[in-house]
Amino acid sequence: MKSILFLALAASAVWLSGCATTKRTAGHVTPYHITAYKAHNPNAVRVKVSTSTETLYVMEGDRCLMAAQCCVGKPGAASPSGEHTIGAKIKDKRSGAFGFTSSGAPADIHRGDHVAVGYPMQYWCEFAPSYGFHAGYLWTEPHTHGCIRLHKEAAARLFALVHTGTPVSIAALQPEDATAGKSVLRIDQRRDPDPPTSLLMSESFFTDPAGPLFVEGQ
Repeated sequence: MKSILFLALAASAVWLSGCATTKRTAGHVTPYHITAYKAHNPNAVRVKVSTSTETLYVMEGDRCLMAAQCCVGKPGAASPSGEHTIGAKIKDKRSGAFGFTSSGAPADIHRGDHVAVGYPMQYWCEFAPSYGFHAGYLWTEPHTHGCIRLHKEAAARLFALVHTGTPVSIAALQPEDATAGKSVLRIDQRRDPDPPTSLLMSESFFTDPAGPLFVEGQ
């Protein structure tokens, strides 16, 4: 009897552990402090990503407007390196591949599931066909399908700083890794709980972070 109970408890622990490490897709739970400065000349803004340090920099000449942790493509699905430009901005974009059925259950249209509502990808800034910056959860190692995820606090500010045509440079290393990159706050959100599905399916999910996006000065 004890051995049966032990096996049942062990199975339950494995199931709970699996949930704890796989259903972490929101990216809006762990607080993340970010400082961003308004550009003097929006046309001089450029975005730089260091894939080895998973850090994003928004630059205006030598002036760093924002430096933030990001999550890049995992092995086998690397974020595209090289020189790009912002091609489209959609604040309330939803995924065309993953979403929810009408019952609220997760769905994957690649399996032929009926998707009523796509998974939210807030503050979408496309830099290459099918690749973009967007809000999502942060891991401390590469873990996306090639897009570059930012905490909602950083994604909202990036969205406000860039425009269609803003240059984007993605490389293993960036010069700013040795300066601004050293003070970037690092968090790991893989164990953050998902918001309720009803919230993820609602348009109210796309509300902006509280407070001003930019700090005056510098």
